[in-house]
Amino acid sequence: MPEIVALDIGSYTVKAIQGKPGKTITISRAFEAFNPTGVSAAADEAVAEKLTELIKNIFTDHKLTTDEVRLSLPESLVSTKIISIPPLTDAELASAIQWQAEQYIPIPKDELSLEYQVLYRPDRREKDAQMRVLLVGARKAVIEKYIDVLLRVGIEPTILETQTVSLFRSMQFTAQDTPSLLVDLGATATHMAVVHQGELAFVYSYPSGGQVLTRAVEQSLQLDPKQAEEYKRTYGLDETQLQGKIRTALLPIIKLTVMEMQKMIQYYATQMPPNKITRILLSGGAAQLPGLVQLVAEQTGLEILQASPFATSTGNIPQTNQLAYGVVMGLLMREKAA
Repeated sequence: MPEIVALDIGSYTVKAIQGKPGKTITISRAFEAFNPTGVSAAADEAVAEKLTELIKNIFTDHKLTTDEVRLSLPESLVSTKIISIPPLTDAELASAIQWQAEQYIPIPKDELSLEYQVLYRPDRREKDAQMRVLLVGARKAVIEKYIDVLLRVGIEPTILETQTVSLFRSMQFTAQDTPSLLVDLGATATHMAVVHQGELAFVYSYPSGGQVLTRAVEQSLQLDPKQAEEYKRTYGLDETQLQGKIRTALLPIIKLTVMEMQKMIQYYATQMPPNKITRILLSGGAAQLPGLVQLVAEQTGLEILQASPFATSTGNIPQTNQLAYGVVMGLLMREKAA
């Protein structure tokens, strides 16, 4: 099987993996490159040119294949909803899905690019049970502008998929797994997903991430952005380092993020009683903050685990910042025909 490239254009870094999909993924290249534009999608021509040059250099410098490139869609560009509706056949759902989308996705019909996926269809013996459907909508013009950066360098993505869906796949949940909250701590936002019986049940995005934490350190200790980032990553919530000054700067923001996690946990408990979330899985670069696992455990009283995106992989696996690669690994795990 030929190698495939999975690409995640983040606002802080661009992550890429080239490898051969399969039961065990064989990785030949995996790396991340700093994104000097600070955005995932270009708002004007000047930024588009900078992103184009960045992507071109990444593929040239690392000798990546352009035959099949899978691209993640930032959650900031899409509207993701999981809806519950009475059971329908595939044909009935295809006819009704546009009307359903109009109820949940605030984008005019003629501007909407819509994808959907059945997450759960109840057995006929389950009385009054609802089916769950994942809706992903985006403005056509926004998607076209996002893809245009790759088209400019002669790359046409074969698969587009939202970050949350790719990340969820990389976790390889099963129906036997305990109800879980998947939390992806990115650079500009934190994305959360409740996983019930191995399937997505609810999704939610919170506009705070690693860059907010860096700015807090920068302002509190009067550091330049680069040094603040290094201090954040090195010392995190460790109160024994630098007289606990980094922890003091970070703690208010971290506690607000934990409160958002608790809201999701409570919402799930009210929507699907008597089920309760018993564990939290942390992913994303900011999830590696020293002391974070312990703090979240203390605040929630739940089991806290860090994701393992390379658990079923071999080859050239990156040795640092592994939690930032969940999205691209999930893209590699998706079958082409899916």
